[in-house]
Amino acid sequence: MNTAIDSLLQILDLEPLEHNLFRGRSPQVGWQRVFGGQVIGQALVAASRTVVDERQVHSLHGYFMRPGDPSVPIIYEVDRIRDGGSFTTRRVVAIQHGKAIFSMSASFQVHEDGLDHQAAMPDVPMPEDLPSEQELKEMFLKDAPEAIRRYFERERPIELKPADMRQYISRDKRDPVQHVWVRATGALPDDPRIHQCVLAYASDMTLLDTALYAHGLSVFSRKVQCASLDHAMWFHRPVKADEWLLYASDSPSSSGSRGFNRGNLFDTSGRLVASTAQEGLIRLRKEEA
Repeated sequence: MNTAIDSLLQILDLEPLEHNLFRGRSPQVGWQRVFGGQVIGQALVAASRTVVDERQVHSLHGYFMRPGDPSVPIIYEVDRIRDGGSFTTRRVVAIQHGKAIFSMSASFQVHEDGLDHQAAMPDVPMPEDLPSEQELKEMFLKDAPEAIRRYFERERPIELKPADMRQYISRDKRDPVQHVWVRATGALPDDPRIHQCVLAYASDMTLLDTALYAHGLSVFSRKVQCASLDHAMWFHRPVKADEWLLYASDSPSSSGSRGFNRGNLFDTSGRLVASTAQEGLIRLRKEEA
């Protein structure tokens, strides 16, 4: 198994401490703060472990309150708010140093058949028609800024294959729209909840970038301070997170040092499997304001 995937599955395998209480750890890769997708994924694991297997998550809504410290464990406390006839509701608080760093509400539902429609998948090149990740590195990283090179050269559990690489090398202002193929870099266990939690982890990647394209900036720019403020996700249909998924995102608005972003995730057959929404901090640093 790919070591990055192995590490991701380990950090998602929370340690039970007590009834409704779990402990999660962070990979020691030199980051100054915990990746937001990790906290989302671990919080969803904590909530899922208090829900019967017959009920799958269909939505989650979370708020980031403080940056996470990767050097110490994160404690996840689950509040079993409701177990109804069809739906189960959980609230999770992630705690470090005695303070909440993240809170999330999640809803689970028994499977039900019903009305079915979806938005169409954007017309973009399929992943097999795009350069491989190694080819992309050879084409673009030799002239890329050091921060971008370090990010893409590090072994990662999620593979990204952008439909358009200009967003990483150009500083031209452009429409705030982004299309990126994503998947886990190794096979995942045949457990629907693991695939949902890995997708929740990946859903925080690239989304905030979208609002910055309209301003000729990126999350790597020293001109702007970026951080996820909240995150919402809806799971529409069964998903395989170790198969290619198109992450199509757009940003309707940025104002007040915040950027709002929306995303849809499609599998290669065009099925809409999940949607996301996020507002993030995009604050110009004082010398640039």
